[in-house]
Amino acid sequence: MAESPTRQTLLEFPCEFPIKIMGARADGFAQAVLDVVLLHAPDFDAATMEMRPSSKGNYLAITCTFRAVSQDQVDNLYRALTSHPMVKVVL
Repeated sequence: MAESPTRQTLLEFPCEFPIKIMGARADGFAQAVLDVVLLHAPDFDAATMEMRPSSKGNYLAITCTFRAVSQDQVDNLYRALTSHPMVKVVL
């Protein structure tokens, strides 16, 4: 009996994929995140961005749930966000 090829991901595409981005609460941070997300997920609706400041107000957590169509898209978005100078953490 032949083995089936192993899957590279547990996700089934397309799917709704939430990504959380954290950075210093600074002017332009949310717009910078939105710009990067829109480059990789042009159909993302900016009105669905969820933003939550840290308890002391120094940091901002942004959750963007977008329609992911491939693992490459998710990986490329993750790499673009983690390399942005305003972004501290991406989950």
